[in-house]
Amino acid sequence: MQKQVLIIGFVWPEPKSSAAGYRMLQLIGALRHANYQVTFASPSAKNDNAFDLNSIGVEQVSIELNNSSFDGFLQDLNPQVVLFDRFMMEEQFGWRVAEYCPNALRVLDTEDLHFLRKGRHMAFKDGKPFNGAYLYNDIAKREIASIYRCDLSLIISEAEVEILMNNFKVEESLLLYLPFMLDKIKDETFVKLANFENRTHFITIGNFLHEPNYNAVLYLKETIWPLVKKQLPEAELHVYGAYASKKVNQLHNEKQGFLIKGFAEDVHEVMQNAKVCLAPIRFGAGLKGKLFDAMINGTPCVTTSIGGEGVYGDLKVNGFMEDNPIDFASKSVMLYKAKNSWKEKQKNGFDNINKRFNRSYFQNKLLQRIKEIQSQLKEHRQDNFTGQMLQHHTLQSTKYMSKWIEAKNKK
Repeated sequence: MQKQVLIIGFVWPEPKSSAAGYRMLQLIGALRHANYQVTFASPSAKNDNAFDLNSIGVEQVSIELNNSSFDGFLQDLNPQVVLFDRFMMEEQFGWRVAEYCPNALRVLDTEDLHFLRKGRHMAFKDGKPFNGAYLYNDIAKREIASIYRCDLSLIISEAEVEILMNNFKVEESLLLYLPFMLDKIKDETFVKLANFENRTHFITIGNFLHEPNYNAVLYLKETIWPLVKKQLPEAELHVYGAYASKKVNQLHNEKQGFLIKGFAEDVHEVMQNAKVCLAPIRFGAGLKGKLFDAMINGTPCVTTSIGGEGVYGDLKVNGFMEDNPIDFASKSVMLYKAKNSWKEKQKNGFDNINKRFNRSYFQNKLLQRIKEIQSQLKEHRQDNFTGQMLQHHTLQSTKYMSKWIEAKNKK
């Protein structure tokens, strides 16, 4: 009998719109590689950008919040693994999984640490340095509780693993460092890419529903791009991203060479045509998909320390990391003009992909860890008393709140 995995998605995957959607398809691919039958369920509405999971053999199911119909669906499916896409889905459905499918391995994919992103955003808005006062916020209490209630949490960045272990004392046995899982860039792929002379202009890209992305574009428009444009009057900045709102489109200015291009149907095509990628991220968490799109397509990048967090390890950057806007603009211009430096940074990007984000290595690591915990699930949970305690209180509180909402909705 084929093994079953249920993924409960916060949203339907949109790999062309967001790094989160791209990562979800990587996780699905890894599970299918181990011959799991994957079912993806979500309470979210589906739009035209959603990936057709049926096309890769994944069943798609719409589910409802605070509705006992999920319980019967779960019992009929009887999955061996349940993967929650972000802590909010564990909060909503975790108690039902624990009650109606207690032997299923509960896995949380954090995508990024939401409380870290929230804390950095709060500090940014306050104009103050990020510190513990911002880190230990209410979202942290919810997200850390969700991590403890699960048997395993997938953490996308080494920096975030360190925060969980050092600041919150989460046991390493509950965590698995699992970054983007990418195919090796082969020499034959490299030689097909457009070279320095055949590329023009700058690019930035990112889903505009994600606040750090909109803030970065605004920062470019108001502060960084005028400094670049002064030195490179013929250059243009092409701004791509899904869900461009009216306030985003109003930033378009042809005279300034600041061009809002909107949704990119093929990120590889637009990235390969650009000479330099700009990513001045001032707050956020996790790994930034735009940096990986740039490295895969041989486009050197200028970013910030937060933008590059968790990406390079001990390896060289595929461009520069600068937090000062004057230095950011200066390095952007230099990279745009200096062929030898550009080629060197391009190679650094290929090295990063091949040495730090190897698909087969991390895929095997994930599957092996799932297998190990499944083989000793009772002992694993006994060693996590904090998780047992939080699960107990969740069953007593969240469960009855959900049942009350369901009863109220029937009136």
